[in-house]
Amino acid sequence: MFLSKARNYLSTRWGFFSLLVFLFWLKTVLVYLIDFRLGVEGFYQYAVLLFNPIATTLLFFSVSLYIKRPVPSYLILFMIYIANSALLLFNVIYYREFTDFMTINVIFGYSSVSEGLSSSSFALLKPQDFIMLIDIIFVVLAFATRFIKFDKKPLPQRQAVAVSSFALFLIFFNLTLGEINRPQLLSRTFDRNYLVKYLGIDAFTFYDGVKTAKNNRVRSEASSSDLNKVLNFTQKHYAKPNSQMYGIAKGKNIIVIHLESFQQFLINYRLNGKEVTPFLNSLYNDKSTYSFANFFNQVGQGKTSDAENMLETSVYGLPQGSLFSALGTDNTFQGAPAILNQTEGYSSAVFHGNKGSFWNRNSVYKNLGYQYFFDSSYFNTDSNNLTEYGLKDKLLFHDSVKYLERLQQPFYAKFITVSNHFPYTIDKKNTDFKAADTGDSSVDNYFVTAHYLDQSIKEFFDYLKKSGLYNNSMIVLYGDHYGISNSRNLKLASLLGKSSSTWTDFDNAQLQRVPFMIHIPGQKNGGIQQQYGGEIDVLPTLLHLVGVDTSSYIQFGTDLFSKQHDQVVAFRNENFVTPNYTVVDGNIYDNKTGVQITHPSTALANKIKSESNKVNTELSLSDSLNNKNLLRFYIPNGFTPVNPKNYNYKNDFGQITQLQKQLGTSSTSLWSRNGNKTTIDDYNSDAPELNTTDSDKENQSSASSSINASSSSSVSSDAN
Repeated sequence: MFLSKARNYLSTRWGFFSLLVFLFWLKTVLVYLIDFRLGVEGFYQYAVLLFNPIATTLLFFSVSLYIKRPVPSYLILFMIYIANSALLLFNVIYYREFTDFMTINVIFGYSSVSEGLSSSSFALLKPQDFIMLIDIIFVVLAFATRFIKFDKKPLPQRQAVAVSSFALFLIFFNLTLGEINRPQLLSRTFDRNYLVKYLGIDAFTFYDGVKTAKNNRVRSEASSSDLNKVLNFTQKHYAKPNSQMYGIAKGKNIIVIHLESFQQFLINYRLNGKEVTPFLNSLYNDKSTYSFANFFNQVGQGKTSDAENMLETSVYGLPQGSLFSALGTDNTFQGAPAILNQTEGYSSAVFHGNKGSFWNRNSVYKNLGYQYFFDSSYFNTDSNNLTEYGLKDKLLFHDSVKYLERLQQPFYAKFITVSNHFPYTIDKKNTDFKAADTGDSSVDNYFVTAHYLDQSIKEFFDYLKKSGLYNNSMIVLYGDHYGISNSRNLKLASLLGKSSSTWTDFDNAQLQRVPFMIHIPGQKNGGIQQQYGGEIDVLPTLLHLVGVDTSSYIQFGTDLFSKQHDQVVAFRNENFVTPNYTVVDGNIYDNKTGVQITHPSTALANKIKSESNKVNTELSLSDSLNNKNLLRFYIPNGFTPVNPKNYNYKNDFGQITQLQKQLGTSSTSLWSRNGNKTTIDDYNSDAPELNTTDSDKENQSSASSSINASSSSSVSSDAN
């Protein structure tokens, strides 16, 4: 009888509506408790947490009640339910990787990264995620078996209005409950966990959408006068170059190697008695290398794209989402490729074994002034050659030679590696390095893929030396962001000689160190540098090393070698670290002991307050510069704004060979200086994908010769 009554009730409009409200409330609460770390404490916060999904769910679902025809009404209600479930699931996946929630900028920028994220997202799924789908399946089956039937009776409109009105009342009541426990909840949004904990996922997404729309309006109303505060700050913050370092790499090629997800603790680290990165260790300890022991990543949600942005422009990423994805297509930049080209005559190129649309690079690189972009379309992307995020590193370096050797010198070239990317998988034929044994596969395999990356770089360095590029190049290596997230650091703790029970926010902050090495062959005054710095400081440092004056540019970083260098390293969440103290969420830690200072002296408290104000000002001004696109109003002396229409990445090989032909004997490319012959034979790699038979090699050599012979004659039409 109970089953019969339940069936009859569910076959009414109100019954089906109530069922979906209950199911969505249930799985939202389960996600809150299982997947999100919201810091819920005490009965009150748990009560608010259980309450917060109801209000917005009722409001969104009530839209269907205004439709009188039964089939469209049911269909729209079910589609809203599926869309909300999808939003919840995507937030779960995103949270596992970023420990954060999806913003509107992330959602609408997803298309630019989705092609590379699909396999990684799949790896982040867990069995319990089935709860997001199983209810949808059951509802479909219930209608298919006619356990639930359509109710053809239309609802009076006043009932729909009553539900919507009640939902709005609950939303304001929910907000009041949140404000009681957390005053200024909506105005102090530095931690999105608070918004989700008190208001829920839907309310957070809606609020973020309103903020995004407001920011877009502010951007359209910006004027040149808004730039004054930014200019005043950067000019006062400018650090003069160290006279002993200024221009020591003038005229040299600049080769930037992007070490994906590579953290500083890997340097000189031994796992089971074996060096994880023996070659990088040798570079780090070389007197020709300026190695920075206290260099931190400063990325936000944009991760790799944030790191690239800071290195290329010395401007921070956004507090939410990726600058490349959200604003990169339209913003004005004053980046390294354009500056180096206009001041020192550098050509420029990027080598990346993923699609050009990833992180919107094919648009942003044009705005930065990159002349060439060799993405996956220029490489053999057979499935055996790929990892989760693109071409394997050994193949990327090896297969880039045919393009690199054609660049006019001096050149500024960036290689973006991907093999050491979550979920850290590499086929066994490419490595015999033994994984760790923590019980977390991503932590265990992190050392395996890092070892593979190390081997890749060694092979590339060997090529540079053999081909003759090495002595005329400054080689920069940097880790873009953390590889092991804070949520997995407890598994890592034992490998670092620490106990998970004593692990604190201080330890998480210290693990944001990433390698930064500047290798200049022939220099003997290098060594390990102790000054504190971050990715924001790279551009002024490199420009000064090649003799470019940066005083007229808007840059938030300072030269790492300057005596005036600012050693306060700001994180995107407004935490910061200094040589003596680390500040996380207002808590002060002593760097020497790692102990929290609960009762700081008046002098220390004032110092921390001053530095905190400076960090907040710096980040705020950077955000203003980005969101309002203020660089469109400022042109440094001697700088010509970049016109992205001047660049077309569809036939870059044709363009560089055509330029080489036009230059003739004045060409400075490695190819020209090698008697118009390739240097690919100088590259030795143990990559199994490159191990071919003698006949294969002859065929490849013949094909290469054909390409070289025909490129100059056919490229002119191809370039058009």
